[in-house]
Amino acid sequence: MTLYARSRRLPASLAALVLCPAVIRVLAGADWSVVFASLALGASIAVAATGLSGQDVDLDRTAAFGWFPRRLVHLVVLGALAVGVLLAVQASAIPAAVILRDGLGLVGLAGLAAFAFGGQFGWTFPLLWIVVALFAPHDPQGLYEVVAWPLQPADVAVSWWLAGTLFLLGTGVYAVAGARR
Repeated sequence: MTLYARSRRLPASLAALVLCPAVIRVLAGADWSVVFASLALGASIAVAATGLSGQDVDLDRTAAFGWFPRRLVHLVVLGALAVGVLLAVQASAIPAAVILRDGLGLVGLAGLAAFAFGGQFGWTFPLLWIVVALFAPHDPQGLYEVVAWPLQPADVAVSWWLAGTLFLLGTGVYAVAGARR
């Protein structure tokens, strides 16, 4: 486990995972809103997702043990820690359901990015989706609810469905296949 933690840069990832929401919370001050909460969560998951693969993917694939449980636990714990830290630093300003939903979806996006581009690029999808959601134009057709699901209130069903689908798909493909070479 020590070698796994070192190869995935877990100490640095954990430090960044804690610092991102704390710094964004301090900088936002009294203007704290779901926008800043989503940005903080996306940033913390993005920086921690850079460790979703080791330095040598081929060496990882030759291991005598199964990677599936390790990958699954790594991704789920990453999301749980990011959600927990944000809940702690934001002092219940944003509903916990919104933060949980966003954490699920963003962790799934990190898994998809690691699967598609490699572990060092696990940050791309979560951070990209948050940025696009922040600047997405409001439209009457409902496309905004899909694109900006991290910014939606807790009672918007489409945001829960999308976050759940992203979580299941992203964690599934990452846990089964791992990061791209």
